[in-house]
Amino acid sequence: MFKKWTDKRWVRTSLLLSAAIVAVPAVNVVAEQLATKMPTAEIHKPSLLPDRVVLTWEGDTATTQAVTWRTDVNVNTPQAQIAVATDNSDFEDTAMTVPAESTSEVATYLGYSQKYHSVNFENLTPETTYLYRVGDGVNWSEWFEFTTASDQAKPFSFLYVGDAQNDILEHWSRVIRNAYSDLPDASFIVHAGDLINHGDADDQWGEWFKAGGWLNGMVPSIPTPGNHEYARISSSTPAGLTPYWRPTFALPENGPDEAVFKENVYYVDYQGMRIVSLDTNLRGVNLDKQVAWLDKTLENNPNEWTVLTFHHPVFSSAEGRDNAEVRNKLLPIIQKYNVDLVLQGHDHTYARGQVVNQKSGQKVVDPDSTTVFVNSVSGPKMYESSSEVWDKNGAQVDKAIANTQLYQLIHVEGDVLRYDARTATGKQFDEFEIVKLPNGKKQMIEKKN
Repeated sequence: MFKKWTDKRWVRTSLLLSAAIVAVPAVNVVAEQLATKMPTAEIHKPSLLPDRVVLTWEGDTATTQAVTWRTDVNVNTPQAQIAVATDNSDFEDTAMTVPAESTSEVATYLGYSQKYHSVNFENLTPETTYLYRVGDGVNWSEWFEFTTASDQAKPFSFLYVGDAQNDILEHWSRVIRNAYSDLPDASFIVHAGDLINHGDADDQWGEWFKAGGWLNGMVPSIPTPGNHEYARISSSTPAGLTPYWRPTFALPENGPDEAVFKENVYYVDYQGMRIVSLDTNLRGVNLDKQVAWLDKTLENNPNEWTVLTFHHPVFSSAEGRDNAEVRNKLLPIIQKYNVDLVLQGHDHTYARGQVVNQKSGQKVVDPDSTTVFVNSVSGPKMYESSSEVWDKNGAQVDKAIANTQLYQLIHVEGDVLRYDARTATGKQFDEFEIVKLPNGKKQMIEKKN
């Protein structure tokens, strides 16, 4: 009898709770009347404690690792400590202290200034797991972990995401977290521009870092700038790439010599793959200079795999958009070197396809140009989808979807690259393989899902 009564009570209670949950409106009127909204400046202002920790690379991925973090302006002894990881806390006894090699002060439109500090760990051992922390010698972050790349071409995987941009903490956080949950061994993350909506909005950068959380300090980022990294929220911010970009990300300076290209046009080599970032916000002569640099960079590429990332798609997939100058100048170089993957953003839709030839009245993939072009979006902002630019410019869309947040898992093993696009809830949407054949050609294998 007691068990039966307990079961009934449980059923009744569950029904009442369910009804209560259904009855709660999306906007809580009582809370709006009684709660106090925390000021944006209070939420995001820096302190003596390090935050916004992010890993990148300035140099060799097998023997170096860069880290950047933020504090308030009163920190004058920024430094990091690093040690080979162990299975207990004894590693602290052998930790090496490295003073910050650069510190940049950035003013915000929220009324406070902050400092960004950077350390480049050097002379590391390939394929080795390290622990590190950042601070000022007294105030420290937790210990983070990373593993150096191999100095050989070995299997690895990475994540690729398009525009986060809007409602970042609210709606992008689950996407990047689900992506990492599906690929916890990711070697790095490619961000294809528009990480935020206004390049000089400190609160938006704060949301981006909070959404990724400790993941940013464990898995290196390879970011490329979008047009919203050039957008301003304050009239006092100078025109051009956001003043946050270089202080926030310590990136290679192996691009063209001019200052306008520093740390936004660069390449990274990782275990048999060359990943190249271009800044397609820079047009005219500045795009010409990138094209000339890209030609040399791909001509002298010792890696088996080549990936380009930039923001504005060669073939737009949103209604009313077209980047003709980007396509006219970059596509010949992409085809000349038969680049494997081009990872883009900007259009807030998803499209994946290839260049085609007309043969016997039908479109077929050009066997001498088997580059796969992808546009993707990870944030909540969406546009209407269109294949018009693809159709008019000798390309075909093989897979497309609108109004869907996605993330991509990419695996590389020997002569095979496997690509896996998933929706925000982890449902598989698009999958294919690129196989490099002994005769030098590539084979594209569609996977049904």
